[in-house]
Amino acid sequence: MSLTGKRALITGGAIRVGRAITLALARAGCDVCIHYGRSADAAEETRSEVDALGRKGTLLSADLRSADAVKDLVPRAVADGGLLDILVNSAAIFLDGRLAETSFEMWDEQFSINLRAPYFLSKAFAAQVPERGSGHIVNINDARINRPDSDHSAYRLTQSALADMTRNLALDLAPRIQVNAVAPGAILPPPGEAQAYLDRIAEERVPLARSGSAELVAENVVHLLESDFMTGVIIPLDGGEFI
Repeated sequence: MSLTGKRALITGGAIRVGRAITLALARAGCDVCIHYGRSADAAEETRSEVDALGRKGTLLSADLRSADAVKDLVPRAVADGGLLDILVNSAAIFLDGRLAETSFEMWDEQFSINLRAPYFLSKAFAAQVPERGSGHIVNINDARINRPDSDHSAYRLTQSALADMTRNLALDLAPRIQVNAVAPGAILPPPGEAQAYLDRIAEERVPLARSGSAELVAENVVHLLESDFMTGVIIPLDGGEFI
């Protein structure tokens, strides 16, 4: 299925994996609504790159911790340029903390951004898809949920729930809307760390002995969007780490 002329909303679309997805969709012919939280400068840079690709880029700032901001985001995107064809839920927050270290504030922040926002954005997205129309939702999940551990306790719970949500919405919204996910593993070093850190982790833990990239995630998002016979699918991009 061609993506030329489609409109996409990408949350967290200005930085890291979200930025790679934004640019990949623009290269594929989409006009893009780039959501960002605090990365205003990065969002402007990403929009400039979209413009250079000959597609329209729109910036939408919203704090996904706020229920009101989440409720308004899809209507704002529609008001700017018309109905959306694609929603990519990429924005997430990743806080370290086992059970003993997890506070109410850490729990609420991660569940608001990582789970509540994708859920209600998907609801709003589905509501604006015409009755005889079609659409795609892609969630950015996390491959580590395939191997239970006690680290990043609340974050892991949000990602496990996001995987369940992907499959549940795939059934709920069929046949009009396809819902899939990409679940990266060793893709980018955490903030503050260099590529060498990720390379070392990959050599120690990943059967393929190498890391992936944000562009690889974006390629698989495009693959899901171009398919007309995949729904409820979660693609693991982990180099075999969580087999």
